[in-house]
Amino acid sequence: MNKITIITLLLSIGMMFGGCHRKPAKEGDFSVKDVHIPQTAEGLSAKEAEKLPVIEFETKTYDFGDVIEGERLTYSFKFKNTGKSNLIIYSSEATCGCTTSQPPKAPIRPGESDEILVTFDSKGQKGHVEKRILVGANTYPVETILTITANVSSNK
Repeated sequence: MNKITIITLLLSIGMMFGGCHRKPAKEGDFSVKDVHIPQTAEGLSAKEAEKLPVIEFETKTYDFGDVIEGERLTYSFKFKNTGKSNLIIYSSEATCGCTTSQPPKAPIRPGESDEILVTFDSKGQKGHVEKRILVGANTYPVETILTITANVSSNK
């Protein structure tokens, strides 16, 4: 796939996600410059790499502790864009159907904070469980792994 096709694809995805968010992006907040190809960031000069967005989470792991099977639990992974360009989260996928995540849909400007809301349904789970959420963004590295854990016991 050539660079123009990849940039067009990423731009389309970014614009699709930019449509609805608690804090809508304004005109001019999102441009082709925001769509980087992080897989090739290793080839960037230090000056070019400094311009990339950086996603910095307060924590990448959360333990719900002891829970009773059937409980639905939520946690917000808070993060900040500490980079120098708009951060675009284009995917947030859990490793299992019992866990869902809701990332922000609009670009996050440099210096701004937001969160990814993760919901864990303990129905059908037993003992120590560990679930991962793979977050894809226009950062380098492209993927960040978030982890939730819980100790699920029967309510009997």
